Amino acid sequence: MRPELYLCTPVKVDYTKSYYIVGFEPNATMATAHHMLLYGCDTPGSESAVWNCGEMAGASEYSHSPCASGAPQQIIYAWARDAPKLALPDGVGFKVGKDSPIKYIVLQVHYAHIDHFKDGKTSDDSGIFIHYTTQPQPKQAGVILLGTAGYIRPMTTEHMETLCDVTEDKVIHPFAYRTHTHSLGRVVSGYRIRKDESGDDHWTLLGKRDPLTPQMFYPVENSEPIRKNDRLAARCTMESNRTRVTKIGATNEDEMCNFYLMYYVEQGEPLQMKYCFSNGPPSFHWTNQEAQLNHIPDLDASTL
Repeated sequence: MRPELYLCTPVKVDYTKSYYIVGFEPNATMATAHHMLLYGCDTPGSESAVWNCGEMAGASEYSHSPCASGAPQQIIYAWARDAPKLALPDGVGFKVGKDSPIKYIVLQVHYAHIDHFKDGKTSDDSGIFIHYTTQPQPKQAGVILLGTAGYIRPMTTEHMETLCDVTEDKVIHPFAYRTHTHSLGRVVSGYRIRKDESGDDHWTLLGKRDPLTPQMFYPVENSEPIRKNDRLAARCTMESNRTRVTKIGATNEDEMCNFYLMYYVEQGEPLQMKYCFSNGPPSFHWTNQEAQLNHIPDLDASTL
């Protein structure tokens, strides 16, 4: 094993039945695993029992993404920094198996440090216990991941920002959020934006945290429904004392800017939109003219 290794392993769901995931219990410590993601896939990225699935591993013939490219995929859970278990609200579940695009659950573990394994004797059982029921749940859960590309210039404080429109005619009820950066992140904030009849933007805070605290899912600051024509936005305030450029990437030497929003719908299926990404700095900021935003909460978005 080598540091900064991403490994994936799949579990096939019995797709003759519907199952409802109602909770996640992590089994890992940040001393070993930097973070773990659970992907819901139609088809896994490899037929192997375990494979290299690092985001930066595209150049290697031995690496594959967590889910097969082109097939439906979504992130259903994420863990880092010794975050505790998560139970979904009553009546809420992620539907997998029959009548669901999720036929496989793929666990991705990012090992930032491998010192524990150097003796060749220590094994690793990092993973996630999934709590599920076959009892149909009245509300279906979903996750949307907001994030950016881009880079952080040396010796600067940079705002990495993303924005997208909710175009589907659905009402979603946010209930939890999670932030994720590597070491340069200071504040990550997420908002719902609703424009009134006079064209003024109303920014409603969904969640805001120091991303270097336990990276669990926390209850949202505001659970008011999000509707068609609302917008979702996130900002990561990054502080670099490095004398080099820091790019978005998979290793601890790189950065990430992620805001996960977990929600449920009372009828029908979750959003088809699973990701909301921007090009990030220097090409995208909330202040760009094409973003057409006003009343930007500049101070609030970057202070705790």
